[in-house]
Amino acid sequence: MARTRITISLEQDQAERIRQHAERAGMDVSAYLVHAATRQMAESDAIEEQFAEVDALIARAEQAADGLPAEPAPEPAADLTEQERREVEEALGLVHGRDRQGRHPGHAA
Repeated sequence: MARTRITISLEQDQAERIRQHAERAGMDVSAYLVHAATRQMAESDAIEEQFAEVDALIARAEQAADGLPAEPAPEPAADLTEQERREVEEALGLVHGRDRQGRHPGHAA
């Protein structure tokens, strides 16, 4: 089989680390890089194969969704009672990092 030369550019410290790893593996740098790239490609191929059905399902759902009419914007919280508004504000405060007293936990008072 014919061989093809590929030239890469990298930082000196990266090159030295690769040389060291190749030496520890008992390989020359070219063989080490081919081995590492081949292993990575096999891993990527396996992941793509494993998730192919899910990716296809998502693509079909997105395509189907493109044909749906846009949902109208939700009405403002006018339908909420005062108690419900307070509960929503409290929940949002917790999401944004405030405790029930309005303080940011972990911050100095």
